[in-house]
Amino acid sequence: MRLKADMESFKCDYCQSVCFPEKNDEGVRVLDDPSGQDCPVCHAPLMHAVFGKVAIAYCTGCHGMLTPMQALEGLVEQSQGGQDAEAAPAAPDTEDLRRKIDCPQCRRPMDAHLYAGPGNVVIDSCEECCLIWLDRGALLRIVHAAASIGTTSSEWE
Repeated sequence: MRLKADMESFKCDYCQSVCFPEKNDEGVRVLDDPSGQDCPVCHAPLMHAVFGKVAIAYCTGCHGMLTPMQALEGLVEQSQGGQDAEAAPAAPDTEDLRRKIDCPQCRRPMDAHLYAGPGNVVIDSCEECCLIWLDRGALLRIVHAAASIGTTSSEWE
């Protein structure tokens, strides 16, 4: 199966059937197709998935997301449509800033840092591969914080 151009469904190259996987509680549609990479946190195989119209690699173990850096804005925009605003989250856990995980693609250490936009979220990035790792719930914290202060992702740049 491969992701169709509409990015909401998958099409079987063999039988031409179209599949719309169910969204999980985070709004991710997971295709039971390994991406060929392992989760940098729990080492489970990352699966091809889609969030809105953005293709990602998703861990069904720890529920983290691996996405190209340039796709982060699209992920946030896809999330903003269906989320209610919540109070701004508490300060990030400083242990997350000290965590060392390796990039699933090049196996080099990823840089842990505070996300430049709202949400008090620590993200891990690999500048070499242009990839970002988001832990479970990080994307929703970014979206909820943006909604609570009335900004959009394009205003953070």
